[in-house]
Amino acid sequence: MTLPTIDLAALKSRQQGAWSTGNYAAVGTTLQIVGESLCEALDLRAGSRVLDVAAGNGNATLAAARRFCDVTSTDYVPALLEASRKRADAEGLAVHYREADAENLPFPDATFDVVLSTFGVMFTPDQERAAAELARVCKPGGRIGLANWTPESFIGQLFRTIGQYVPPAPGVKSPALWGSTARLEELFASTASKIQATRREFVFRYRSPMHWVDFFRTYYGPMNRTFAALDAEQQADFTSDLFTLLERGNRSGDATLALPSEYLEVVIERRR
Repeated sequence: MTLPTIDLAALKSRQQGAWSTGNYAAVGTTLQIVGESLCEALDLRAGSRVLDVAAGNGNATLAAARRFCDVTSTDYVPALLEASRKRADAEGLAVHYREADAENLPFPDATFDVVLSTFGVMFTPDQERAAAELARVCKPGGRIGLANWTPESFIGQLFRTIGQYVPPAPGVKSPALWGSTARLEELFASTASKIQATRREFVFRYRSPMHWVDFFRTYYGPMNRTFAALDAEQQADFTSDLFTLLERGNRSGDATLALPSEYLEVVIERRR
């Protein structure tokens, strides 16, 4: 069987368009606790040179800057970097910002003591190249810290539900693979001396399941694009499937939404 040829450049362009749609900063701000937890797992030291890759609106960026690190924050969506800059300015935090592609980082080899990405680099089309770039710019003996949704998580299930209505490009690897230890070992086998992965949960807390649907439809680019691609009947079916997914995971016991989504908190020691 001949495998389909994947146009990674075209796929990346579509992804960039999706993440530029809506306003991911509104969603990203709710995930701040993940960046704080990751920085503690990495045992960040003041003065460390830190790079945040696919940083979005800067959750890990700000967490590292609060620990007095020398932080560079990158993303390929300029509006998200600007949202992060405003957050940093409001807190009086010094951060360097640079527009950059996670698969082609504009930094010399071994520039940073620590390289971070929270729910960011996992969405790159070329997973092998992105992992190689994270390792390349990290100093030997340095650390790479990641937060990645697992395949079984609520977000993993959400993307499978989206895929039933808007199928992904043939041959493209699922982003949720970054949330499996087996895939991480494949990606970093040649560059890591140790990979430590801890299963954690982030809890989505919203006023109601409907509030979550409305919020994500408005602000979360992939969801916004999915609804836009469907006709009215398909939108109704998609919404019904979302409510089924939400109700299955909701643990609030009342009218609100408190829905845990599992992720891997990963600390990789760069081979010396």
